[in-house]
Amino acid sequence: MPLPLYLLALAVFAMGTSEFMLAGLLPDLAADLDVTVGTAGTLTSAFAVGMVVGAPLMAALARDRPGRLGLLGFVLAFLAAHVVGATTSSFPVLVVTRMVAALANAGFLAVALTTATALVPPDRKGRALAVLLSGTTVATIAGVPGGAVLGALLGWRATFWAVAALCLPAALGILRTVPPRTGERTAGPPLRQEVAQLRRPRLVRVMVLGALVNAATFAAFTFLAPVVTGTAGLGELWIPVVLVLFGVGSFLGVTIAGRAADRRPGPVVAVGGPLLAVGWVALATAAEQPAALLVLVLAQGTLSFALGGTLIARVLYEGAGAPTMAGSYATAALNVGATAGPLLAATTLGAGPTGPLWTSAALVALALVVSVIPVRSAPGRVPPAG
Repeated sequence: MPLPLYLLALAVFAMGTSEFMLAGLLPDLAADLDVTVGTAGTLTSAFAVGMVVGAPLMAALARDRPGRLGLLGFVLAFLAAHVVGATTSSFPVLVVTRMVAALANAGFLAVALTTATALVPPDRKGRALAVLLSGTTVATIAGVPGGAVLGALLGWRATFWAVAALCLPAALGILRTVPPRTGERTAGPPLRQEVAQLRRPRLVRVMVLGALVNAATFAAFTFLAPVVTGTAGLGELWIPVVLVLFGVGSFLGVTIAGRAADRRPGPVVAVGGPLLAVGWVALATAAEQPAALLVLVLAQGTLSFALGGTLIARVLYEGAGAPTMAGSYATAALNVGATAGPLLAATTLGAGPTGPLWTSAALVALALVVSVIPVRSAPGRVPPAG
């Protein structure tokens, strides 16, 4: 894999850490800015909404500019948002910085997804995406727990500074190694033509599948802590252990997806989808047993990201007629899921800590139903790039 891919993954690592790090910083942040923890939690919602809106908007604004220039601009905007966030004493200003960071993150991912696949031969898109998305999975394994420890030792602002610092080598690497333009085309089709790709049933279906699977993933991941301490009866120190296990599984999952998404996506979806649904049911029913909880969390992290990574690759294949916008379609679909999943899961907490796990099972079951609905396009057909 080309070196620029790994530098893009470093930026994704910084952005992934930022996206998830607030879970361990909210009490300290709320006390410092004199707001309630519930109010501080709106920072997460602001980031998610910014990602959904920002993916297509930022991709459209950057589509006529060189890939390197767009990527560099988004990384620097993300860095600046964290510098302001680390120094402000105003909660409304912090909310604005989170939205700006989300817009930059969404724009970067949208451009990086298409840049990553343009850096490799057409039959290696899945592997390129696996390298890129490994930044997010490593963030769940190391970045988020590390940020929580740093915040506990030095305060929440130190974590913001650390994320900003991670952006510096990523920005320098992008400037020095990413080609000014990627791919053979110097100008893509008109924006209207790329947006018209959203009328393609096959593209819409795979976007819906990606949103549903990601909704299931975030529905469970967001509320794993109550399952650990409530249902399983483990101490609070086990929470980061369980989250790291899920992160390790996510890394394994994107690795599997990277090897299979290009050549055998059908079996990954056909086998992984039912296993994922059954796994959430098994976790909901066996979570009282700590050993079963640990094993199943690892398995579900693997299945969730193997299936999710494969679906991301399929969005890019099906959206080949939108070379500058397909990455934003994938990003928006995933973040619709990331926003909706926790909101749906929160409504089930009244039934107990395992309510979100049943929500995840239902969402994956719905995805399985959607996956077998016939569409007009010939099965397996990938639209031409032009």
